[in-house]
Amino acid sequence: MKAKTIKQQIVASSNKDKAQILSSFFQTKEGQYAHGDVFLGVSVPQIREIVALYKKLPLEEVYKLLHSKFHECRFAALIILVNQFEKANIAEREIIFNFYLSNTQKINNWDLVDVSCHKIVGSWLIDKDRTLLYELAKSDWLWDQRIAIVSTIAFIRNNDFEDILTLSEFFLTHPHHLIHKACGWMLREAGKRDKATLINFLNKFAPQMPRVMLRYSIEKLSDEERKSYLRALK
Repeated sequence: MKAKTIKQQIVASSNKDKAQILSSFFQTKEGQYAHGDVFLGVSVPQIREIVALYKKLPLEEVYKLLHSKFHECRFAALIILVNQFEKANIAEREIIFNFYLSNTQKINNWDLVDVSCHKIVGSWLIDKDRTLLYELAKSDWLWDQRIAIVSTIAFIRNNDFEDILTLSEFFLTHPHHLIHKACGWMLREAGKRDKATLINFLNKFAPQMPRVMLRYSIEKLSDEERKSYLRALK
C-alpha cells in the first residue's frame, strides 16, 4: 500500500470547476486563513470511497499523504487515521494519537480538524488528564486551538462539559471567527444535552461573547430566549 497510489486516484478524480468553488469557500487567497492551500475539486464521498481500500495504510505512507500539497490528500490521510484509530488496540491508539499531534501543522483547515480531532484526540483523552487541550489552546497555531475546542465533543457526548466551558471562557477575547464558531458549536451541543449548563454560561458571559460565538450557541433555544441574549450584546 502506497500513498502515491492514493494520490494518483484522488488527482484522477479532480474537477477544475469544483476546485475553484472550494478554493473560494475555504478562503485560500492571500491574507485569508487558508492562503496557499491547493484544492483538486474532489468530493468527500469520493475521497471516502477511494480510501476504503487502504484502511491498513502504514503510518509512514499516511505521513506522505498528510504532507501532500493537495487538500484532498490530507483529508484522505485523516480519514484513514480515524478508521485505524477506531479499530486499534490501546497501544496502537496511543501511537496514532501521538502521530496526529506531531503533524498538526498539516491539519490546516477547519474541515480537516473537524473530521478527525474529536475521534482521535477527544476519544483518547476521555479517561485521561486533559492538560494537553489547554496547551493546544495556548498555541500560536489557529488549528491547534480549534483542535482543542472541537475535541471536546467526545466529552460532551458523555455529558462532561467542564472543558468546553473553560475553553469557551478562555477564548472570549480571541480575534478569529473560526474559534468563535467552534466554541459556539460546542456550547450548543452541550446545551442540547443539558440546557441548564448552557443557560448558566450565557447568563454569566453573554455580554462578553463574540456575536458569532453567541449566535451559534443559542441556535436551539426559543425565539424569545435568543432575542434576550442577543440584546445583551447591545
